[in-house]
Amino acid sequence: MALFAHSSDQKPWELLIDHLAAVRAAAGANARRFGADTLAEIAGLLHDLGKVKPGFQRKLHGEANSTSHSGEGARYILEAFKDSPIAKLIAFCIAGHHSGLPNGLARSHGQPATPLRERISQAELLELPKGVDLPVPRVPVPLQGLAQPAHFELQFFTRMVFSALVDADFIETERYYTPDAPRGAGFDLTELRDALSQKLAGFGPALSDVNRLRAEVLAAAQSRAALSPGFFTLTVPTGGGKTYSALRFALDHALAHGLRRVIYVAPFMAIIEQTANVFRDAVGDADAVLEHHSGFDLSDFPDEFAAERMKLAAQNWDRPVVVTTAVQFYESLFSNRTQKCRKLHNIANSVIILDEAQSLPVNYLRPCLAALKELTRGYGCSVVLCTATQPAISDKDMPNLKEAIPKSASREIAPDPERLHDAMRRVEVQQAGAMRNDDLAARVAGRKALVIVNNKRQARALFDLLGKGRALHLSTNMTARHRQDVLARIKAGFDGPVISTALVEAGVDLDFPEVWRAVAGLDSIVQAAGRCNRNGLMAKGQVYVFDPEDGFPPPPELVLNADIAREVLRAYPDPLHPDAIRAYFQRLYWDRNADLDSRCILKQIEGAGSQLDFPFADIAADFRLIEDASRPLIIGTGDYGLDAEARGLLEHGKFPGAIARAMQRFTVLVAPRIRNELVRLGAAHVARAEEFGDQFVVLDNGALYDDAAGFSPENPEDLGNLIH
Repeated sequence: MALFAHSSDQKPWELLIDHLAAVRAAAGANARRFGADTLAEIAGLLHDLGKVKPGFQRKLHGEANSTSHSGEGARYILEAFKDSPIAKLIAFCIAGHHSGLPNGLARSHGQPATPLRERISQAELLELPKGVDLPVPRVPVPLQGLAQPAHFELQFFTRMVFSALVDADFIETERYYTPDAPRGAGFDLTELRDALSQKLAGFGPALSDVNRLRAEVLAAAQSRAALSPGFFTLTVPTGGGKTYSALRFALDHALAHGLRRVIYVAPFMAIIEQTANVFRDAVGDADAVLEHHSGFDLSDFPDEFAAERMKLAAQNWDRPVVVTTAVQFYESLFSNRTQKCRKLHNIANSVIILDEAQSLPVNYLRPCLAALKELTRGYGCSVVLCTATQPAISDKDMPNLKEAIPKSASREIAPDPERLHDAMRRVEVQQAGAMRNDDLAARVAGRKALVIVNNKRQARALFDLLGKGRALHLSTNMTARHRQDVLARIKAGFDGPVISTALVEAGVDLDFPEVWRAVAGLDSIVQAAGRCNRNGLMAKGQVYVFDPEDGFPPPPELVLNADIAREVLRAYPDPLHPDAIRAYFQRLYWDRNADLDSRCILKQIEGAGSQLDFPFADIAADFRLIEDASRPLIIGTGDYGLDAEARGLLEHGKFPGAIARAMQRFTVLVAPRIRNELVRLGAAHVARAEEFGDQFVVLDNGALYDDAAGFSPENPEDLGNLIH
């Protein structure tokens, strides 16, 4: 009797033997990039072994039953290769290829809840289908020559093989059901590098001092690209041209060493959006640059088919240049879920640019550094720490930090960072002391000044004091479309005060003669200073650091950062000097030592024991850089709400992923309680609920969105009064 893998009303059913062979080949090709093709092929051949069970075959024929199929392949490999510890790692991958990597022993507080041990005990011991022969497992390249114990390396390797398997399974299943799915073709890094060269040549000769320094940094990036893969730093003052220099280094370095893609990682959405546009323009091919984050706007693509192609590419990062967030990048490296892990195998053999590297998540610093080191050690990656304020993460800075990056192994790309700092010093930093909102508003009224505060409430309060028309406002309570309009007005010459949250501190090319910054971490102050006298048109711009009035403190997780910044501001005449920055980060990491792995991720890994019972599901549940439960609210009316094209896509679009990304231009994030209340009161509605659930909620009452300051979530208990 024929055994099937997939059934369909539209085409011949897919034979199980054909599906296993296809997944074997694809998984092996995915894992060959890091020297683990044989093990991935074994996983591919065994992942659907349970489908030989009569109960599952009856399910394909329409019988309603709960027959599972993923545990049998995991049990088979443990029985077949009892003497190989690697068999346990592959068993995790097979058992989790639908629901996610499970815990080894204990039930999880995450998903899936059922541990591997229980899955194995419930699985049947089956024979291989006729025609399936397993290759002999070999020790893969990343696991050769490891010192014992090597728990971190082993669990990391498991995720990489899991990625190779699940991506292959998804692609081959997709190929059966939707063979015309719009996936992209291959790309040539040489063509992208040549397009970048042509773009840079078009800038012409460097005439100003600032542009000559930018050209010097760019030349250094080109000359040092031939250095062997590993860790690099690119320490360039704000405004020093590090974006183009980093991309130039990355493309040249990839071509010099046969690496496959460039992955650009940044902590802020504002940086992501701007940098992706810069990269698309620089390489001359929008389809070559994948922008992967929750706010990606696909309106640049000519049609919904093209947008869907990029959505599919985002599933596994199948593009030569990927622009993503720190949340996407780091959470994926510690995830157990199939959708998040699919991309991991495509990180191997990449140049990873960590822009604003000082924003490495402090509470997860140790596991993040361990992952970066493992990518360079076992998976052919180079990592570039790109920032004006390098964090103190070398073994020289933090000798007691096991995960610190060896100073001897990290190379600086920029020519003499201290000289660059001195040459590009364009501001003076002064401490302004405590300031009430009304006093601050009076100081900046009628002046071209940027005021950056720590929370949206204070930004709105200051804006209201100054008055609509006399100031501009920026915060994430405004849609991306609205913020872009405000930024355009600033760049067009608005000469009044701008009140903003920290979203302008990096990646936004603004230039003010004076900047006021509510006290925060020194890295934030440095970024704020980068918006002052950015182009060197004055002898010295003025940056004032102030303590806000009571009721507007920094977020709780940044109080210590602000306290240490105050100490550095008192101790150093130039708090922007690299020595001051180094002192700040050393003190921050020293004082936060107990919190550098606040959820005990490494302890959980190290506690797996000799049987390698890694708690994958628990680790993924605990590794959450953002605990925010905010939900998207689409602004449906007004100048910054849905336009006709977006509304048409929302109402008639075929692909929910493309719809979701297109809606981000018109979306703000609100608490679930507020969003639910808006729907209950009739101020918002759920679009296409029967198809997409509550994914798309549209605000209909325009009175709740101010055309100068955006949506106001204050006093949500009064929403009824606002609405009626």
